[in-house]
Amino acid sequence: MAFNHKRQAKELVYGINAVESFIEISPERILAAFVVKGREEDKRIKTLLQALYDNGISAQVIMRKNMDERTEGAVHQGILLEVKPFESLNERNLEALIEDNKKESPYLFLILDGITDSHNIGACMRSAWAAGCDGVIVPKDKSATLNAGARKIASGAVDHVPFFAVTNLARVLDYLKDHDIEVIGLDGEAQDYIYKADFKRSCALVMGSEESGMRRLTREKCDFIYKIPMQEGVESLNVSVAAGIALFEAVRQRLV
Repeated sequence: MAFNHKRQAKELVYGINAVESFIEISPERILAAFVVKGREEDKRIKTLLQALYDNGISAQVIMRKNMDERTEGAVHQGILLEVKPFESLNERNLEALIEDNKKESPYLFLILDGITDSHNIGACMRSAWAAGCDGVIVPKDKSATLNAGARKIASGAVDHVPFFAVTNLARVLDYLKDHDIEVIGLDGEAQDYIYKADFKRSCALVMGSEESGMRRLTREKCDFIYKIPMQEGVESLNVSVAAGIALFEAVRQRLV
């Protein structure tokens, strides 16, 4: 199932994996396509160009300099889409997902509190997709967005995992708890290791920023707080790495 997110009048999608996923999930939203001159015969790009053509879209061939300008110097891998904006997801969409979905297996959400680096958002989205997360939740303010760079890093995850930007994160945490979804925070100062957590029941995993961790109110809303064991002297892991470790501990437990 594809979930859509709205921001501006036109968005960019670039990078082979991100473009491939977008063509598969939402070809009707593509406004224009561009390929760098000389890359048309690249095996993977040629496949993408054929997929675009099959959907009635002919890619415009442009010089690399023009592509670099359009993507503001990002690593575009020679392929770019201009697409219609997505509809944003918020608290109401999250409530609808939980209340309308007759889900037999336990929920698993990833909550990113105050992550301001879009690349980290993209990497966390990719891990969330791989781990089968039901959604990624961020506060609407003081959080990075799903821009083109995040989409490229996410490698298609944005089109498969719902991304909820919520106005009041504390209220959302209360809502999750009211619906028997435990809120589990990660913090390097916690007493117990994450391996003591019970991920076999519905839960939402909360990650704070590398610099300051979870905000105070977010921390207070957690049912449990755990840490990842690390060698002495290591201050912290990159948030996307930490999220991946925690998410796949949940996967491991649910497979046992």
